[in-house]
Amino acid sequence: MPATERAVELAVAAARAASDRKAQEIIALDVSEQLVLTDVFLIASGTNERQVGAIVDAVEEALFHLGAKPVRREGKAQGRWVLIDFGDVVVHVQHAEDRVYYALERLWKDCPLIELPPDARGGDGAAEDA
Repeated sequence: MPATERAVELAVAAARAASDRKAQEIIALDVSEQLVLTDVFLIASGTNERQVGAIVDAVEEALFHLGAKPVRREGKAQGRWVLIDFGDVVVHVQHAEDRVYYALERLWKDCPLIELPPDARGGDGAAEDA
């Protein structure tokens, strides 16, 4: 069974919040067939610890407005890899170097991607061409 509509809604909201903080390479994976504890992994990168923290804060605020509160949060103090568990969605915000090293996308490559709207995909932080 694919990810629930609620999980996808939360993932898109989290992705938009991360993108607003210039997160890079934002992807959403439907892990519902592989895990019973969650439906979606959202993965985003920040270029430094301060940006990782800002992305985490923005995601938590955006999902709070949708009635979702974190069940668990790990790694915020270090700012290298922060995991925020919202139940239906688990958000991974990683320092760009750690993302390359741990390669979560490779570990979960058998899971389908969830199509994110253009304003929720992040980028390299550069201004978009008009």
